[in-house]
Amino acid sequence: MKESRSGKMPEMSRRDFLEVVGATSMGVSLSPRGMLGAGFLSGESGPKKPMATVRGAFVYPPTASLRRVGYYSWPGSSFDAEGRQKEYMGRIRQFERSLGMRIAMDEKPLDDSASVTHFINDVKKSQPDGLLLALFKKGHLKHIMRILEEVPVPTVIYAPLGTLLNNHIQKLSPKPGVYLIHSLDNLDAIKDGMKMVKTAHWMKNSRIVSITGSEVTEAKVAHLGTEVRTIPHKRFYDEFARIESTDAAVRKLADAYLKNARKVIQPTRTDIVEAAKTYFVLKKIIRDEQADAVMMDCLPGLKRPHEHVPPCMGFMTLRDEGIAAGCQCDLNATLTLMLVQQLFDRPGFQQNASVETEKNHYFGAHCTSAGRMNGSNAAAEPYVLMSHAEAGWGCVPRVLFTPGQEVTMALYLSEETPRMLIYSGKVIGCPGIPRTGGCRSNIEMTINEVDDVRDVKGMHQIIFYGNYARRLRIFCELNAIKALT
Repeated sequence: MKESRSGKMPEMSRRDFLEVVGATSMGVSLSPRGMLGAGFLSGESGPKKPMATVRGAFVYPPTASLRRVGYYSWPGSSFDAEGRQKEYMGRIRQFERSLGMRIAMDEKPLDDSASVTHFINDVKKSQPDGLLLALFKKGHLKHIMRILEEVPVPTVIYAPLGTLLNNHIQKLSPKPGVYLIHSLDNLDAIKDGMKMVKTAHWMKNSRIVSITGSEVTEAKVAHLGTEVRTIPHKRFYDEFARIESTDAAVRKLADAYLKNARKVIQPTRTDIVEAAKTYFVLKKIIRDEQADAVMMDCLPGLKRPHEHVPPCMGFMTLRDEGIAAGCQCDLNATLTLMLVQQLFDRPGFQQNASVETEKNHYFGAHCTSAGRMNGSNAAAEPYVLMSHAEAGWGCVPRVLFTPGQEVTMALYLSEETPRMLIYSGKVIGCPGIPRTGGCRSNIEMTINEVDDVRDVKGMHQIIFYGNYARRLRIFCELNAIKALT
């Protein structure tokens, strides 16, 4: 069946979508909320994990002692340190609840060597995931520097505007493992810092299930600590063969794919139903392996004798739910998808890197992408259903990215010394197929960080909506990752 549609893509409500994937004859609930819990949509995917913990303290002398001395220095005599601590603590408690982490702040401020020694000893004993230090007096920077020296833990330092001079800021800002915020009551920046600490903790306690080869193996990613559990390809082949195309949930998901497509070019109804099966296979494997993300060597099975259809539609739906799904068993791309999802609640587009040399534009393409590029609760971008570009059969999405949309492109490099490529730019458009070659979902975009786009590094970088380049660089600084362009 060949079908063509035009006009604005109809949107399926989130409730309707959950109903589509909420029940199946396989005997388990495979809805985003039902199978692995609501966490897949809130950033707490997979099995239950230990809670991220931050230790913190305010660093300043009591106002009464300053009055006795008669000289306040920066931030000055009009600064209400005790009142500001109380105000900030109310917001910090809100951050605890919204982020689902523990931020244990000392009630009394650190003011002298003895109190700092006690704090350092407590941190060494409790081994938190990060520190939060609020500095309310320029002269007490020496206490901050001592803490950083003796307990090398990722540390967010907040000093209200008018507390530090530029030479102090220049001394602190480039230190590895430090995120310095010198701003006017910008507590949202503190929340960002706490989410960075939580993300690193989540990555350390997460598992990727890798579908490739014929052996079962386990390994840890250096630096991040993420576990990679490899299972044989045959698991996917067998599960795919086990699910019937007549399964009600499979057919409802296929109906949703068809309903929401702006146009259907090559795929038949059978192709679309078979593509829907891949979502349920991947979701079952994620559940069975108690994993938080999946990556798959997805091309061998597409060759004859066609062990399975292209899993690209399943990958799109997983990413739309907030579950990282990496193509071609690319570990760096999968880790980046996970980091971006946790930090910014954004799914991504893993793509093959190329350039438009005459316009000096970046060009990337692949046969799958997230559709809900603005997040799992946002409306999806329009898409067209096509065949897999290289294989020439099956059903994959051609996602149509929004021209003018700001984007970030990143790739974590899991090497002996961890690095991350970070770029930003703006979507120009999605060149038509035909006349362009390459894969079905494509993007033409500008790059801000280089004058010549041929200088862009990497392959399978992750493109996601919004300009988050600066915040990614801060995450790298906080976690001893070298940021590159």
